[in-house]
Amino acid sequence: MEKKYEFTDETTEVDSKTLRRIRALRNFGDVKKGDLGGYIEKEENLSHEGDCWVGDDAKVYEDARIYDNAHVSDYAKVFGNAEVYEDVHLYGFAEVYGDVRVFGDCDDICIGNDAGTYGHVDDTNLMSTGEKTR
Repeated sequence: MEKKYEFTDETTEVDSKTLRRIRALRNFGDVKKGDLGGYIEKEENLSHEGDCWVGDDAKVYEDARIYDNAHVSDYAKVFGNAEVYEDVHLYGFAEVYGDVRVFGDCDDICIGNDAGTYGHVDDTNLMSTGEKTR
């Protein structure tokens, strides 16, 4: 598996954890080689496969995982044991944490602004009301 990002020397602190900014090593999706991303605590937080990305000042830490084609951007946070995958897009000041799994197509699942999703969700996904949040 070819790595798609590396850690830079830029760090930030959140909840007593040190997160490091990432930089793209190759082109994929809308991301170009050299683009700076957001902050993650460890490599396990963001898959090197698919087009998933953590951008802007978004933060992913603890045992949270981003994979497939999911995007976390702006000032969004994903932490705890949360998983965000498939084509989900988190943005704004959204927070996803706890034992939550958020998945689906971005046409259905876009969480943004000041939305918060937390707790424990088993074998289910968030359902769209048909209204766009953006």
